[in-house]
Amino acid sequence: MEARVQGCVTCHGQQGRGTSNDYFPRIAGKPAGYLHNQLRAFHRGTRRYAPMNYPVAYLTDDYLKEIAEYFASLRPPFAPPTPATLPAEALDRGRTLVQNGDGTRQIPACIACHGTRLTGMEPGIPGLVGLRPNYISAQLTRWRTGERKAAAPDCMHRIATRLTDPEIAAVAAWLGAQGAPGNHAPDARNSARLPLACGSQP
Repeated sequence: MEARVQGCVTCHGQQGRGTSNDYFPRIAGKPAGYLHNQLRAFHRGTRRYAPMNYPVAYLTDDYLKEIAEYFASLRPPFAPPTPATLPAEALDRGRTLVQNGDGTRQIPACIACHGTRLTGMEPGIPGLVGLRPNYISAQLTRWRTGERKAAAPDCMHRIATRLTDPEIAAVAAWLGAQGAPGNHAPDARNSARLPLACGSQP
C-alpha cells in the first residue's frame, strides 16, 4: 500500500504527515471512518476540490476504504506548530471556544467532539491538532456557506453558522499554535457525550 499511495503523499507528505503548504492537511492518524467518508465525498463530487476529485474518480469503494485504513494506522511525527500572530485577546477567545464553547449561543466546545487531545474521535470525527490555521479557517468558512457538507444532521454547518469571522480566525490561530500531544490516537467512540446529533458519527 505504501507504494500505491505515492500520489497521496505528493501533496499530503510522507506517511500523510502534512507539508508546509497550508491547504494540504495532515491525514495520518485520523479515524479511518472519517477518511473513508471524505474519500467517498470526493469520489461522488459532493466535496469539490479538483486535485482530490480526479485521482479518486475511478477507484472502487473497497480501495478507498483500504487507503483510509492505511493512513489511519500511521503515526508519523507532527510538524512544528504555526506561531500565532493574533493579539492575545483574540487567541484567548479562540482557546475559550475550543475548550469551553459558548453556551449562550449554542456553540459547543471543539474538544467535546474532536477529542480531549484534539486528535479526533472514532469512528468519524477528525483530529484538529497538526492542521494549519489557514486550512482550518477555510474549512470552517466552507461549512458555514454550505460549500462543504456532511450527512444529515450536518452538525458542523450548524456550528459554523454561529461563528463570526473573527471567531473563526481566533479558533484557527489557537488550534494551529498547539503542539502535538504525547498520545496521537483518536478518542474512543462516545456518542453519548456529543453535544449535537451528527450524521458523520452515527
